[in-house]
Amino acid sequence: MIPVLPGATAANAPLAGSNRDIYLRLLGYVRPYRTAFLLSLLGMALTAMTEPLFPALMKPLLDKGFLPKYQGDLYLIPLAIVAIFVTRGLLTYFTSYSLAWVSNRLIMDLRHKMFQRLLSLPTHYYDDQSSGALMSRVTYGVNDFTSAATIVLTALVRDSLTILGLIGFLLYLDWQLTLIALAVGPIIVGVVRLFGRRLRAASRRGYSAMGLISHILEETIGAHKVVKVFGGQRYESQRFEDVSNEFRKAAMRESMAASATVPLTQIASASALAIIIYVALLQSAESHITIGGFVSFITAMLMLLAPVKRLTEVNAPLQRGLTSAENIFGLLDEPAEEDPGTEVLPRARGDIVFDRVSFSYANTTRSTLQDISLDIKAGLTIALVGPSGSGKSTLVSLLPRFYQTRQGNIRIDGHDIASLTLTSLRANIALVSQEVVLFNDSVAANIAYGSSADASEADIVAAAQAAHAWEFICQMPQGLQTRVGENGVKLSGGQRQRLAIARAFLKNAPILILDEATSALDTESERQIQAALETLIQGRTTLVIAHRLSTVEHADRIVVLDQGRIVEQGRHQELLAQNGMYSHLYRLQFETPAAPSQDRGMVKPGSNPA
Repeated sequence: MIPVLPGATAANAPLAGSNRDIYLRLLGYVRPYRTAFLLSLLGMALTAMTEPLFPALMKPLLDKGFLPKYQGDLYLIPLAIVAIFVTRGLLTYFTSYSLAWVSNRLIMDLRHKMFQRLLSLPTHYYDDQSSGALMSRVTYGVNDFTSAATIVLTALVRDSLTILGLIGFLLYLDWQLTLIALAVGPIIVGVVRLFGRRLRAASRRGYSAMGLISHILEETIGAHKVVKVFGGQRYESQRFEDVSNEFRKAAMRESMAASATVPLTQIASASALAIIIYVALLQSAESHITIGGFVSFITAMLMLLAPVKRLTEVNAPLQRGLTSAENIFGLLDEPAEEDPGTEVLPRARGDIVFDRVSFSYANTTRSTLQDISLDIKAGLTIALVGPSGSGKSTLVSLLPRFYQTRQGNIRIDGHDIASLTLTSLRANIALVSQEVVLFNDSVAANIAYGSSADASEADIVAAAQAAHAWEFICQMPQGLQTRVGENGVKLSGGQRQRLAIARAFLKNAPILILDEATSALDTESERQIQAALETLIQGRTTLVIAHRLSTVEHADRIVVLDQGRIVEQGRHQELLAQNGMYSHLYRLQFETPAAPSQDRGMVKPGSNPA
């Protein structure tokens, strides 16, 4: 059985609708390119109209061309054959080019729509999803869908019209023989329906396995150092082999169903052809059919087999395309992040109130936060401390509305954040976390990111200087235009952190969140980052999450959380005197053989406690 990806269960993977609904929805994306699309359909129709012309030429060619002493206009038949195939070649080229143009436009549009949807999805959606599976949808899924749609459309239009034209010509030649040929139709339809369900099921399993392959690849590449150090090569190799084998099995199931369709229809067609030949020979003996008429009929019959074969083969790509479409439109139908607020918050002073706030994550019974009340005046620095899992990160995640509160409310300058537009709310908040996020772009683009993208070079330089990053930026090959690599791989940990601080400086938001923004670095980096942070928090309302208590001793207030509740709050010395949880955590850090230096500061970075 294929392992289930996070977020890939049937319960939360909505289907796009029936096959008809899917194709009608796809046509909605075709509408802007309807002229090229209709021209391609016209080209297919004209190509199909030329199919019966070749077998039609066989009758006069054989009935008249081989008669003794007949001269007539025989030279016109070879010319007509050349003209037919030249016309078909031009029409085929025009049709293929037009359809490819529309198809590639659709790929671009669908990918753009999917990427826009990804940007607007709520945070909890990403908590439940594998990024590898999401990337697979955007990259491979769209290609599978449009490729299948192109194949299916060509078969349904050109091959269907070709079949109709050839059948019409066959009826004209001999209606009795044609009825025998048409007798295989129900057999072919039955075979296609029989294997259609198996093809769809196999396609779904293959699509799920491909998502897992992408997921494992992404995890292994991103964690290659951990894999090497901890000797995980064999485990990862086996995991990849298992899921690759599942994909192979799904592909083989699909191949078995698809492969069985063609020979069964060919056997039925060959049986009909054998009967037709026998009946035609009887008619020939009674002079009911000429040699030219018989050859013309057989030629048309043989030409009929190719489009019939393509129509039966179209079931496999059709099912693959429909499976891809279910995933594509399923993502597009995911509800965007809720933004019911209508009030625009101007630049805030920074007063923050948590009023009896409770929160629990979806699909969990335990409350992560319970009845949190906290009044923070503008410009103060509030430290949030407590054991892992006490709710510190969750609490600050509620402020920019990454998650919605279940009970209570949060106010900024007296405004309930639920009534504010997300754009104006987040414009007033800057975030610096321990897990620094940098993009594979220039240093300048990483500092002046998002809403700060239009900042002048002078402002970028000023932010870099304030963050103590300008010195190492000047030493880089292209200065501000130097690319930092994927997630800043070309930089040291301290350099990445200082770029993140420079980004916060440039945004100049009145509310600052420091989520474990300091980590164990060399002494020089510690000194520079601490100095940058001490400058950054001046005049801002700052929420500091810290495990390293020496970094928050001089905070205006320290709030201690445990199991989602506030158990203590006050200044450093007050909490030590209470001899409660804060005092206990403090002693654990400073009464061990590996105790850190007693040189403490407001936001001094250091390693997490053991």
